[in-house]
Amino acid sequence: MTVKSVPLPDIGNFKDLPVIEVLVAAGDRVEAEQSLITLESDKATMEIPAPFAGVVKKVLVKTDDTVNVGDIIVEMDADDAASPAPEPAKTAPAAVSAPAPEPAAPAPVEAAPEVAPATMPATAPANEENTTYPINSPTPGAVFHASPSVRAFARTLGVDLAKVSGTGIKGRIQKTDVTAFVKNTLTQATSPAATAGGSIPPLPSIDFSQFGEIETVPLSRIQKRSGKHLSTCWLNIPHVTQFDETDITDLEAFRQSLKARAEKAGVKLTPLVFILKAVARALADYPKFNASLDVSGENLILKKYIHIGVAVDTPNGLVVPVIRNVDRKGLFELSAELAEVSARARDGKLSPEDMSGGCFSISSLGGIGGTQFTPIVNGPEVAILGVSRSKMSPVWNGETFEPRLMLPLALSYDHRVIDGAQGARFITALSAVLSDLRELIL
Repeated sequence: MTVKSVPLPDIGNFKDLPVIEVLVAAGDRVEAEQSLITLESDKATMEIPAPFAGVVKKVLVKTDDTVNVGDIIVEMDADDAASPAPEPAKTAPAAVSAPAPEPAAPAPVEAAPEVAPATMPATAPANEENTTYPINSPTPGAVFHASPSVRAFARTLGVDLAKVSGTGIKGRIQKTDVTAFVKNTLTQATSPAATAGGSIPPLPSIDFSQFGEIETVPLSRIQKRSGKHLSTCWLNIPHVTQFDETDITDLEAFRQSLKARAEKAGVKLTPLVFILKAVARALADYPKFNASLDVSGENLILKKYIHIGVAVDTPNGLVVPVIRNVDRKGLFELSAELAEVSARARDGKLSPEDMSGGCFSISSLGGIGGTQFTPIVNGPEVAILGVSRSKMSPVWNGETFEPRLMLPLALSYDHRVIDGAQGARFITALSAVLSDLRELIL
């Protein structure tokens, strides 16, 4: 046998992922693609498989360590027939409950944006202290480069390097940049506007046990990260929410008429699929809603593709996988894809690609209840649609009242990009398509 090292393969846009479980020990016999360790990102857990068969000689990581691409996780006495250990390569994410489909594979989010101190040896730039996040990750981050000493200096001062502009070669952050950032922050904190109440004071700390018995339950990782992201979006995006009700009586009749064909095709045709198609049409007609502001806030990036995020309720919190090219797909294809990605979301098996690239989001509570709600824009997107439960209502047709199935809609948008008139036009156009699906072919 030959002793070979097994490095962590490329698992996407993630760094400093915590090890939550070590699945092998020295002396264990493992087969190719058998899981070695389990990692956890903000949106899912992922198992890292063995690239070849052999006997574990040494395990180089332990629970609660953090690892990055290229870090050696185990050393193995490889079977003579085993292929050499592969170089880290871009692969598909590994499933939580099943081994990865390819030898050097494994796993997600979105992406999280919290500074996690590295406990494994640093290998710049792969072991960057702050995670690099894909666009539309639950908590957005920024790509930056800095040496270990600068990172340590920033940690000492409590500075988030994602917020610091680098003046070095290719934008590399230097100590002087960190110092300037701190000085600027202190200047703003002591400015007349800040001392006059421009900053937001924290909520008071209260000992609730003085009033009765309590239990402290930690938030899930997803709740922690998405909570920070939502707070950032709420504080940085001037929200406006436009409400409407649309008549989906004919849509529902059409959906029911397709039920047998959908079952034969092995899919479940839900109202959300029709909403996806209608939103895609509205985004094509109103491109400002299919855009993002650049970091300067002075330019609008218009997207020529239509990828729509759909909020999914999971045991660990809300996640928003992205359905790509909605405008190019049929109802049955969208139904199958939506069911598949929703199942993986609930199982915590979403990949980084699943969570990135969204242009617009839909949050549907129709299956739960409620009459209306105000969704928070999922920055850097500029708009989001909230959908509540439909209900039968008496609607005046000009001569008499007749029962119609009405669907409540709530469109929240970034008022820096979209004004009230544009918001009203968008939701009116969307309602027109949902009320009469023939609009989709015009």
